[in-house]
Amino acid sequence: MALSGGALQGCLPEAHKQRNQLEDMHFKNNMLASLTTVALGAILAVGFLSQAQAQDKKADASGSWSWVLKGRQGGPDRKITAKFKVDGEKVTGTISTPGRDGTNRDTEVQEGKLKGDDLSFSTTREMNGNKVTTKYTGKISGDAIKGQMEFERNGEPVKRDWEAKRGSDAK
Repeated sequence: MALSGGALQGCLPEAHKQRNQLEDMHFKNNMLASLTTVALGAILAVGFLSQAQAQDKKADASGSWSWVLKGRQGGPDRKITAKFKVDGEKVTGTISTPGRDGTNRDTEVQEGKLKGDDLSFSTTREMNGNKVTTKYTGKISGDAIKGQMEFERNGEPVKRDWEAKRGSDAK
């Protein structure tokens, strides 16, 4: 069936109107998609920035810390005091422990490291002519450190939990 020129022209305005509506709809959908993409990108960027700032704030191990070790074989509990200094990721300082005669003995912190909130260090003391190395690991949370200490006794590894609290002279 052939259309006359007049009938064809009558369809064009309607087709043109539908095409304009379709173009408007596509434009609005594309605009909405673009705005959504920009908004999601901004939300993700803020999330990454806040996480990066949180990671930049590492725990502060500097200052004085103390904890109590239960006495062995019915002996009295012993109060241990640590004094740490932090320079970047390097931790130095001393651990003060009471000896059997009651006097405190200071031992230098060795291999001290602070990565984020993870603290690790070791101490080496001489007892009865033998060197005893104790390795400490822990997580700092505010004014507390919770972790484990490990050493050897009679050739066997011994692990103990330790929990230190920040002292009053901490910075």
